[in-house]
Amino acid sequence: MNSGENIKVDVVVAGGGMVGLTLGLALAKAGVETAVVDGIDPALVRDADFDGRVSSFASSTRKMLAALGLWERLKGNAQPIFDIVVGDGSVRGGASAALLHFDHRDAGDAPLAHMIENRHFRMALQDEARGVEGLRLVAPARVSGVECVRNKIVAAVSGSRAIEATLCVAADGRDSPLREALGIKTTGWSYAQTGIVTTIEHERAHNGTALELFLPSGPFAILPMTGQRSSIVWTERSDQAPAFLRLDEPTFLAEVSQRFGDQWGAIRLAGPRWSYPLSMHLANRYVAPRFALAGDAAHGVHPIAGQGLNLGLRDAAALAEVIVDARRLGLDPGALGVLERYESWRRFDNALLAASMDAMNRLFSNDIAPLKFARRAGLDLVDAITPLKQFFMRQAGGEAGEVPRLMRGEAV
Repeated sequence: MNSGENIKVDVVVAGGGMVGLTLGLALAKAGVETAVVDGIDPALVRDADFDGRVSSFASSTRKMLAALGLWERLKGNAQPIFDIVVGDGSVRGGASAALLHFDHRDAGDAPLAHMIENRHFRMALQDEARGVEGLRLVAPARVSGVECVRNKIVAAVSGSRAIEATLCVAADGRDSPLREALGIKTTGWSYAQTGIVTTIEHERAHNGTALELFLPSGPFAILPMTGQRSSIVWTERSDQAPAFLRLDEPTFLAEVSQRFGDQWGAIRLAGPRWSYPLSMHLANRYVAPRFALAGDAAHGVHPIAGQGLNLGLRDAAALAEVIVDARRLGLDPGALGVLERYESWRRFDNALLAASMDAMNRLFSNDIAPLKFARRAGLDLVDAITPLKQFFMRQAGGEAGEVPRLMRGEAV
């Protein structure tokens, strides 16, 4: 570690990804001096080859981004979703006659969500952060350990001076080293599934329609992107996924077309193929004295409904609100009693959604005849009841429950 006086801030965030840097931005804009420590060179994440994935931004998340001044930077690269069509089927037989259609007009005029490439979101965060007083990005560097010293926490940072703060937030990913160092256990399991992600260009316009077909091996989704492009999110059995990834381009595209027909016309690959193992985990605790978890460090859910990033950003919004409220009341934001409000707020919501996604994946990712009959009847039933569809749309939009101020479009 370099010699010199420690860096002193109010909050130090370990992890400068999409959740960590958003939290740092929210805190700094509310007058909370924050240091965000990121192990990745900021220039690297702006490269299209760094992360080819696309994320769904719920309506409440869009309000948060607008409140933080990010939406103006993002809206030119955001593809609205106007319709979501969900079906059950098989690889050879295609979709069944039972289809569930979510139409944005059933919930008002606003889009159901927006699709944004991860790299565009990372770039907008970095560009916005540069002009914010009280926000310090330390990168590339890592928080290698933390120590509580009386009324503060001292974070050891590789290649930099140590950072003193009242609170340390771990937003350092699913395998969070800080979570492990604090002895916080997780509950979870592997799905024995692999997510295959790529971008395709197609002949016909998608008109802002997202399609998801539930196959025995897992869901297969085509998600609209800007232009005549879509993101393929293909869930496959982990023992089969490597063979699909090795296919040459024409054969791979033939497999894609077989799963979703030719409704978009001729298709071609417009980006590399990515893969990652799918699992679920929930931290048994979210907080300790002067320490909190956020984003993937706290939870990981099946991507079946594209809610992972929205949950993480909701953590950031809730934690920022708890910290700012504590300061306004003259309380210590790092005190366990203060942080427990954040834990009780977010842990139940995250666990409930994780359990829902787990149950949905298990219900649909099989070829058991009685379950096929039940789920197709369920799709038909929900599709026929508009108020029920509206309920599910509110849930997916993050508009239910105790919504943080930022996600109502208000200042934190």
